[in-house]
Amino acid sequence: MGALGRALLALQLCVLTRAAQKLWVPNTDFESGDNWSQNRTPCAGAVVLFPAKKMVSVLVRSSHGVSDMLLPLDGEFVLASGAGFFAQDTQSDSGCPSDAPAAFRDPDRFSWFDPRLWRSADAAHGLFSVDAERVPCRHDAVVFPPDGAFRVRLGPGAPSVRSVSALGQTFLRPEDLAGFLASRAGRLRFHGPGALGLTPGGCGDASGCVCGNAEAQPSICAALLQPRGGRCPPAACLDALLPSGQCCGLCGAVVALTPGPAFDLARYRARLLRDFLAQPEFRGLQAAVSKVPRASPGRAAGAEIQVVLLEAGPPVGSAGRLARALLADATEQGPALGVLSASMQESGAAIGGSAGGQAAPGPSTGLAGGLVAAALFLVLLLGALLLLRARGLRWRRGAEGDPTPLGFPNPMFDAASSAEVAPTAPAQEARTTSQSCFVNPLFHTEA
Repeated sequence: MGALGRALLALQLCVLTRAAQKLWVPNTDFESGDNWSQNRTPCAGAVVLFPAKKMVSVLVRSSHGVSDMLLPLDGEFVLASGAGFFAQDTQSDSGCPSDAPAAFRDPDRFSWFDPRLWRSADAAHGLFSVDAERVPCRHDAVVFPPDGAFRVRLGPGAPSVRSVSALGQTFLRPEDLAGFLASRAGRLRFHGPGALGLTPGGCGDASGCVCGNAEAQPSICAALLQPRGGRCPPAACLDALLPSGQCCGLCGAVVALTPGPAFDLARYRARLLRDFLAQPEFRGLQAAVSKVPRASPGRAAGAEIQVVLLEAGPPVGSAGRLARALLADATEQGPALGVLSASMQESGAAIGGSAGGQAAPGPSTGLAGGLVAAALFLVLLLGALLLLRARGLRWRRGAEGDPTPLGFPNPMFDAASSAEVAPTAPAQEARTTSQSCFVNPLFHTEA
């Protein structure tokens, strides 16, 4: 590994060992196009409308000309240096698509539980987080934009984090945060039935700490899947896996490690990045490594280390190969790594193809093959019956009480012995001889 590689690895190690930070992404800035009905900042001279019955804090960074503006009943405008508004009767921007008013979108649409609205400041290349851990965990430090406007909907529930940084202040004590949330500045930025709390101190366990979002996971998944009507996207593989903390099934593999007293979560993540994910055959994979409640049936309650291996593209089996490599590594280096035991699960082959690229049979394939076979059988049976009718087939009933079974002529094996069994033949011989086949004129020969 070159000097640059060692420097990057050292930087990643520093990131992995720092306290986890979650950054809030959306804002309520005037210049952000996502906040407007036309997905763009209002044109010069436009009519600007804010929701009248919504509380909102809006940061304005520059000067804007408007022809009319409807203000909210309760809100604030934070003006940067040189920012402001001035009257302009008509639109002078030729790029404006129409004279329709520019409406500020609902500021209450941003939920604390939506994983899409958070970004981890500690993410390293090749690592990701399961859905429940994308939202701040109880030992995370939460950071809101210090110079931006925002609004967060809390609840239901009572999320708790290690610290909250907002408006240039960092709150570490529950009473300080409660005072801020009760102030006008706090009410403009946090709303809803939930109550944000603090859990003083970070995670002091080298083997990691459980996130603590299990109770909130239904709200997290509902917020994540709301754009899809609450439905998960179809998985690209058979037997998709559902790791702890994940909302929808995924393709890849999951390794469960039982940590011992010497296990170090940050060191294991660094080893996974350096010795495995950096290899060419595994560079298309992403891994999530965290401590989760033990889910293995028949085992004592506790926690385990969950390693989720995700195949970003169509499943090709590389996640399963890496999972088996991690199992072998845990077996060989278990005492040095602090791993007491390990197990794995792997999703099935890709839908429409196996791991080797061959088509995998599915229910539709089997059904089509069965229908074709049934149709061919019916055609052959109908043809045989028509040929038998053309040859004048006669069925005879045996005399009442006569145990001797009778056959029918078969031109394929046309012989006198197959027409009728002599009554004096032994019973076993009679049963054997009378097992005749149907008439097949294709192989019929005249005696």
